[in-house]
Amino acid sequence: MKAMKIIRSKHSTAKQTHRFIPIRYYFAFLLLVLETVMVIGIVYLLNHFVPYFFILVWATQVGCIVQIIASNDNPDYKLPWLLLMLVVPVVGFMLYFLFYSRTLKKKFVRRMVSLKKHSYHKDDSAAFEELAAENPAAHNQAKFLCRIAESHLFTDTKQTYFPLGECMHQAMLKDLKQANHFIFLEYFIIEEGVFWNSILEILKNKAAQGLEVKVVYDDIGCINTLPGNYFRTLCSYGIQAVPFSMLRGNADSEFNNRSHRKIMVIDGKIGYTGGVNLADEYINRVVKFGHWKDIGIRLKGEAVKELTKLFLIDYGMNSRKAPDISIRYFPKSPFLGESGYMVPFGDGPSPIYRHRVGKCVIQTMISQAVRYVNIMTPYLIIDNELCQTIENAALRGVIVKIIVPYVPDKKIIFEMTKSYFQRLLNAGVQIYEYTPGFVHAKFYLADDTVAMIGTINLDYRSLVHHFENGVWMYRCSCISDMKKDFDHTLSTCLKIDNRMIHSSLPRRALCSVIKIISPLL
Repeated sequence: MKAMKIIRSKHSTAKQTHRFIPIRYYFAFLLLVLETVMVIGIVYLLNHFVPYFFILVWATQVGCIVQIIASNDNPDYKLPWLLLMLVVPVVGFMLYFLFYSRTLKKKFVRRMVSLKKHSYHKDDSAAFEELAAENPAAHNQAKFLCRIAESHLFTDTKQTYFPLGECMHQAMLKDLKQANHFIFLEYFIIEEGVFWNSILEILKNKAAQGLEVKVVYDDIGCINTLPGNYFRTLCSYGIQAVPFSMLRGNADSEFNNRSHRKIMVIDGKIGYTGGVNLADEYINRVVKFGHWKDIGIRLKGEAVKELTKLFLIDYGMNSRKAPDISIRYFPKSPFLGESGYMVPFGDGPSPIYRHRVGKCVIQTMISQAVRYVNIMTPYLIIDNELCQTIENAALRGVIVKIIVPYVPDKKIIFEMTKSYFQRLLNAGVQIYEYTPGFVHAKFYLADDTVAMIGTINLDYRSLVHHFENGVWMYRCSCISDMKKDFDHTLSTCLKIDNRMIHSSLPRRALCSVIKIISPLL
């Protein structure tokens, strides 16, 4: 234990380089704050100077409270809003009006619906019939996922599992160099360094050769890693680039809906996804929090079409001119003879996604598991429903193992993660900390047959606010590689028990407060 404490201390003090944040972000945040303060200030003035205005304010607030209670939202999301309005009445009620709605603007929704309508569609009835005959439970999982995510079931797709980001990096470079028609990239974080620069050099060369190269990066995700107008730099290289949901300082909840997706598509035939962003810590060229454990998957074949569709919709939503979603982006793949079934899917805020797709997939996998469930996640900040699902699985005899980081990237968030340990341990869940450093993998595996890889963390941001993506798989060849990697990773981990869980009273109090407000963050 002493040696492990030294490891944590050593890596938590590692030097980190931070780029100067472009001034436009400061202006945007300032506008957001000023707009919020102005609206609240006007209400306070009217309340003070206009007779009986306070009656309208209080009546409206009561109406808001009733609306929150009567809504179909998760109780974990209702509670902080109710507390806010009771503790700080007028301010809470105004913040509710400004930020409560997690739905996207109608203009945004109409455009996305239009893009979806003209995007890729296929008849997968034959694949569903085959899966139903093989395993009705897996068929039901796939059917449910395809309905709530508006996705498709695919077969005959070759998969390659990458247990580390650096392995994925080399494969990416090889495939990018062989691109002949187009390259699409969408990432939450891009940072100048060995990883991104090696990819950028290829993108510049391919664009110069006349290939269609498109890049989407999240404006907030790259706030500290790229210059403020980096898309203009990329455009100067012949690359069509747009930031996802550029921060403009509007006081609403939309700025909270980020693209946490990681998608690379090459010629519509090869696709990559997983937890790996295009920054050097993801390939262990920069040490920030010890050894960085991340995973990814390469797809070759029919299932790549769904990743292409997700990218084109996101690009179209954030570009001033919607792209031509034509058949040339969805070439027919040659028969590969690969076994297994998979559903690449997207997730995001309502009303584009009326269900919490990622949460539903994870819950279904855990609920239907018979022998075991293996999970790797950087964060474990879950609502009561998901926590109970995990508990119930362990209580009925399913072996549930969860690997979380030993070296945290955010100390407060890690304290919140640890605050769930006691409850899960009491139910029989086995929790492990990855002693070499930080786990960023989004890894879900059940019974050697069903798995999910993607960008979805077990926290509110991933499960509620962000645009995410993943790949659900049944009896795919890469599942055995996933199992081997999990067992190997487990051998480097510290198993947590009740005796090791202790925290000071101030930390516990802070975690309790943050846990209450975390659904709003």
